[in-house]
Amino acid sequence: MWTRDPEAEIFHACRELGICFVAFSPVGRGFLAGAIKESNFAGNDFRRNVPRLVGDNFRHNLQLVDKIRHRAAERHCTAAQLALAWVIAQGDFISAIPGTRRRDHLEENWAAQQVHLTPVDLEHIRELFPQSAIAGQRYTPEVMARVDRS
Repeated sequence: MWTRDPEAEIFHACRELGICFVAFSPVGRGFLAGAIKESNFAGNDFRRNVPRLVGDNFRHNLQLVDKIRHRAAERHCTAAQLALAWVIAQGDFISAIPGTRRRDHLEENWAAQQVHLTPVDLEHIRELFPQSAIAGQRYTPEVMARVDRS
């Protein structure tokens, strides 16, 4: 939901070639689940170096997540389920692989399959959470230099 670079060219190619797109970290390293309220990650937690999850970027993006949490409540699901349902709704060529360490999160993620979003829901979510509104890069400049080969 908050890294939508593949939508333009890659999704088209996947559809055309009949191949799967694997969306990793579809809950934004746990951030889109709405449970992270402060960027006080432990010293060994790699998220403390993710530009979107620190400082002013964190505070700005938290406001976006609050909008998603409220929309999820309206749809009677969790923010994580809404984020996963949004990914799933992008096409039958997409597989989402959310990571988790806890069984209750696994069950919550699995239940996202039961959240069916209408085209109106999808458009509303895009309006609530536009790509242009997200503050900060996905990774540090050093990592972005290695992954962004455009």
